[in-house]
Amino acid sequence: MSQFKSAEEAAAAGKYVRTVRSFVKREGRLTKGQATAIERLWPTLGLTLDSGRLDLAQVFHRKAPVTLEIGFGMGHSLVEMAANAPERDFIGIEVHEPGVGACLMAVEEAGIDNLRVFHEDAVEVLKQCIPDKSLNCVQIFFPDPWHKKRHHKRRIVQPEFLSLLTQKLESGGIIHLATDWENYAEHMLEVLNEASDLSNLSASGDYVPRPESRPKTKFERRGEGKGHGVWDLQFQVK
Repeated sequence: MSQFKSAEEAAAAGKYVRTVRSFVKREGRLTKGQATAIERLWPTLGLTLDSGRLDLAQVFHRKAPVTLEIGFGMGHSLVEMAANAPERDFIGIEVHEPGVGACLMAVEEAGIDNLRVFHEDAVEVLKQCIPDKSLNCVQIFFPDPWHKKRHHKRRIVQPEFLSLLTQKLESGGIIHLATDWENYAEHMLEVLNEASDLSNLSASGDYVPRPESRPKTKFERRGEGKGHGVWDLQFQVK
């Protein structure tokens, strides 16, 4: 923590010191194309914690509904969603640098201008950069299930994190989750059902059919070929 003995001491000196992240940035080997895309496109499409609280209308040069995706992987489905919904704006958060590079390459290939990306920890982005009641939708698709019971506490979908998400959503906003681990789906459903400020959009009170707006990934298709299930949940802010 450099010259400061605690986060409180740093804050008193007007300095920000990061606390424990929800997960650690995973740096991988960038391809030449990914590295070039980051170098060329980051100045216009990249967002950082240093930006502070964002004015989303200023970021996108217009006022439109905003979807935030946490953990977009290589970004292919996120870019497809943005291309299919030009009337909406999208923000993606990913800690894996090659994924950020791949996403930027896909954005350029698609020729779209309604997507921005963070290479940061989602909790810090939400706390520092996203204004309250500014998002129309938050989506988390196929997060790490931490399938061993002793690791369940590491799952990103927990009551405290859900409270933070809800705080950033406008009234009527949607939380859309998807997983191919049934145990995690059950955990997600339990956490979401306990939130008094959310209502389940499932007609059966549990899961919803995959919305057409969520593209199937290669990973998902491969899993379906092996007989794996996928569970989608959609809850709305009251």
